Amino acid sequence: MKIKSLYIAIATLGVMGLTACDDYLDVESPSQMDQNMVYSSAEFATNAINGVYVLFGEDPYTSRMCGVWMQNTDVEAMSVQEAVATNHRQAVWPLQGPGNVGWSDVKKVWDNNLQAIERANQVRAGIDASNIANTDEMQQIKGEATCLKAYRYYLMCNFFGDVPYYDVAAKWGEEIDKPRTDKNIVYSRVLQQLVDIEPNMKWSDVNTGGIERMNRDFAIGLIARIALFRAGYGMTKDGTMKRAEEYLDMSNPDLAVTYKDVTGAEKTARTYTEYYQMAKDYCQKLIQLKPRELYANFEQPFINEMNYTIENNAEVLYEVAFVQNYGGDIGWSFGVPNTGSNVNGTTTAQVAITPTFYMSFADNDIRRDIDVAKYAHENDTVKASASTGLYVGKWDRARAAHDLGSGSSKGTGINYPLMRYSDVLLMLAEAENELNGPTALAKEQLLKVRARAFANSPTYAADVTEYVAKLNTKEDFFNAIVNERAWEFGGEAIRKFDLVRWNLYAKKIEEAMRTALCWGIATNEDLISDPAVLARFPEAVNYTTWADRLYYVKSGKENLKSDIKWYNEKYKADLDDATMTAEGWQKVNWGSNMIKRTRTYVYNGKDYGTTTPTKANNADGSVTYTLGAAPNTATVTVQAGEPTGIIRKDVYAASDYYTRLYRGYSNGALTGNGVVPYLLPITTETLSASSVLDNDGYHILDANMEKGTNVEVATIEKEYK
Repeated sequence: MKIKSLYIAIATLGVMGLTACDDYLDVESPSQMDQNMVYSSAEFATNAINGVYVLFGEDPYTSRMCGVWMQNTDVEAMSVQEAVATNHRQAVWPLQGPGNVGWSDVKKVWDNNLQAIERANQVRAGIDASNIANTDEMQQIKGEATCLKAYRYYLMCNFFGDVPYYDVAAKWGEEIDKPRTDKNIVYSRVLQQLVDIEPNMKWSDVNTGGIERMNRDFAIGLIARIALFRAGYGMTKDGTMKRAEEYLDMSNPDLAVTYKDVTGAEKTARTYTEYYQMAKDYCQKLIQLKPRELYANFEQPFINEMNYTIENNAEVLYEVAFVQNYGGDIGWSFGVPNTGSNVNGTTTAQVAITPTFYMSFADNDIRRDIDVAKYAHENDTVKASASTGLYVGKWDRARAAHDLGSGSSKGTGINYPLMRYSDVLLMLAEAENELNGPTALAKEQLLKVRARAFANSPTYAADVTEYVAKLNTKEDFFNAIVNERAWEFGGEAIRKFDLVRWNLYAKKIEEAMRTALCWGIATNEDLISDPAVLARFPEAVNYTTWADRLYYVKSGKENLKSDIKWYNEKYKADLDDATMTAEGWQKVNWGSNMIKRTRTYVYNGKDYGTTTPTKANNADGSVTYTLGAAPNTATVTVQAGEPTGIIRKDVYAASDYYTRLYRGYSNGALTGNGVVPYLLPITTETLSASSVLDNDGYHILDANMEKGTNVEVATIEKEYK
């Protein structure tokens, strides 16, 4: 789109008009360009705001904050190697990011956010000082700067916890080495700025750039979202998860936000319940002032993005306008894998999906196979994926409408949605339930979202109307919202932050680990029939219908996911493996990937390792078995048919996949201490340049850098014959 190219074409000019800082401790001297000239026209002011937008196109956002670092959760989770890597994304993924104190990528993310915040503050200040500040165009640009600042602080508070807060633009000679400010104060301050400017902003269908620029639709939704985070939990300096009123003086005016609801009534939010009310008020404000319908097709927003199509006043409130060949990792690190030689280029897929999330969907939920891709492209041929090779299915560079080229990689130009209307509906449902329980208003919003997901379901009544009608307690409805947000936004990388504000992070990853282990147990006849195993994992019997393998055939040559025809997609096949194979079905491992078996051979109490014993028939009718590998070997000779004395020892444990996903929290165990170390540290380089910043507390100093220990399920010994 034209607006995308503008970000790049005039961003350089925009930056010239700013006293921006590449490093927040090193503010540049004022530009030679007169600030009065920069903000003397909407055109020049647009140049300046583009200097904030353009930072979305740099790696700290596109290849880090956008999705790759939004893991590991019960939904999005990237598998990692056994070796513990510090100063690497493979420490961020398994929740060992606190060990990355020396990684330049963390510093770049820190600097990128603070640079965006400073540039946004400069735009706000420049417009306030302008002699045309009160024009519609200038107020809109100020609103965009305010939204950009608020969104960047939302990212910073969720990645780093308490962070320095800069309320206004830096001035030459001013001390800008600031300590951390409590995240709840940060949320409150940016909320007040958003509340003050939002009425002066333009709706997406009249604003230049539409949903590719921040607009009033998005501003209202962003207020609701940040209000929920202000109401929620976060990591405190003592390393525990708390709401603001559990440790702060609520009389502090910096913790309060004053606003007017859609009726014009003035309200002030201080407590967490009042911030829930604020979220509710702003969701209702958007619904009343700018109502819209969800797309009938759940996949439509993502089809639009792959088709480079923009539709304003529709489901997407704002999407990051990535520019082809410049920025954007959608379809590169984020989306369906494309490996080998492909006409539309290749990927380095780094945002994966957990198999237990795939299995959590109801049978007729159309979102499952859009959220989750159980297929990939290799050399322009589609192939099926095993359960531990699932990736985000909402975007696929092979389907991009633009000719990306066989040598392309990053910079697909596929946009990324920061908020969809269904988010507003579910935020309203959540806030209303928190305040008043599962009222008709709360249920109505959940019904709208589920109605689309099950529009063609043969069991629509059970899936939608009856499902919602049965949610008659506050707890049940809240749990339904937690689940619905996973199914609705799976692969869009917002789950991590949701789990933080709900203080459900530990609970949900423990549930995912235990579900996977029980599923693995249920796929193994020896384990599911062992009373000792069932005594420890009684819920394993609930997963006996879940598939151990999926069977498929490839029936087309168009490199489409529809070319793969599945015999079973969730439950066990009704025919045995030999029959399925004989009938021409191929297979991929599914639940069988959830459990690991280590088989060794023992004789006279000594373990001779994993090498299968060799067997030799002797002339006298005896049989000789050779165990182990040199130099640790033994031979056993017995008469044919007699016991060998050799024991085949099978040790069953959790798979390496799940053991490593969350090892920074639990080191592979099924329970941790209930506090997930999700925050990143401020890097040593930044700390050394500051006299006031530190990493004390925040669950950072006790970073767990272990490799992960598999949970042992059972040891089963049988005579080897």
